[in-house]
Amino acid sequence: MAHKMKAAIFVEPNRIVLDEKPVPGVGPLDALIRITTTTICGTDVHILKGEYPVARGLTIGHEPVGIIEKLGSAVSGYREGQRVIAGAITPSGHSAACLCGCHSQDGPGTKHGFKPMGGWRFGNTIDGAQAEYLLVPDAMTNLAPVPDELTDEQVLMCPDIMSTGFSGAERGKVKIGDTVAVFAQGPVGLCATAGARLMGATTIIGVDAVPARLHIARKMGADHVVDFTKVDPIDEIMRLTDGRGMDVAIEALGRQETFEAALRVLRPGGTLSSLGVYSTELKIPRGPFLAGLGDHSIVTTLCPGGKERMRRLMQVIASSRLDTTALVTHRFKLDQIEEAYDHFANQRDGVLKVAISP
Repeated sequence: MAHKMKAAIFVEPNRIVLDEKPVPGVGPLDALIRITTTTICGTDVHILKGEYPVARGLTIGHEPVGIIEKLGSAVSGYREGQRVIAGAITPSGHSAACLCGCHSQDGPGTKHGFKPMGGWRFGNTIDGAQAEYLLVPDAMTNLAPVPDELTDEQVLMCPDIMSTGFSGAERGKVKIGDTVAVFAQGPVGLCATAGARLMGATTIIGVDAVPARLHIARKMGADHVVDFTKVDPIDEIMRLTDGRGMDVAIEALGRQETFEAALRVLRPGGTLSSLGVYSTELKIPRGPFLAGLGDHSIVTTLCPGGKERMRRLMQVIASSRLDTTALVTHRFKLDQIEEAYDHFANQRDGVLKVAISP
């Protein structure tokens, strides 16, 4: 095996470059996987732009599909050469947060509270997946074998996009017969739309402005699509429901405007399920919040990780309940990662997600 590998490294704001790094050593509970396919996430673009701080010199990326190259001495239940994925969130399985059932928030608190996204390590606090090799910590909690009949691209959305999108519907407690609006139909919003349908929502409204995204939204389960550049989305949503409002509104962008719109369309006692990563201050306006008297719920979610979550998501794909391959619109080699970032960050050429293979 080579001692050096190529990796996409954060140098400084607005600069992620392809460079060489040593292949990581493998500790007792770790596994080294050789990456066969990975992708770029909207969160990676926040990192690129300096909106989300990470250490200089860090390898970016948190959506790995690969083959086990080497197992730590204490790891059992897996074999080298096995095809696996790991979630974007890699809980230890033994922290206080994990044992409270909140695996994504794994990580120690301080006297000042908790760092958000404690369980998100790849490309955040440790080297990530946009490289030839990836070191997976706590391998027995995190590695999920990929069924032979599924391709890399079929499972590429499971580590983050699908897990996050679905969790928007799950945490919003979507029920059979519900009416649900999903604000923004990027990759996460599209998976939230699909998740709402799988959970039994019977009227799903997707909001965006990009025609291709609205088209895919219908394929993923939206009954109505609303182009917010052509109509007032709040008026249109209330019209479509005869003024009843939404049981659940899912915010999948991370902007004040979409958060506020999601709040405004809720029925009394409705739930705002927030998935977006907010990079500026967020205000809850008193009017739409009904001065705190509307019996609303506001819930937030970080992508659930761990191997059982990954197994369930791959089962959704294997059972043909959902096909996410329409989300992969462009393909690049790892050598072209800087071009891939340019494409993805600037939404060139109708890009939704890119598949990157070393």
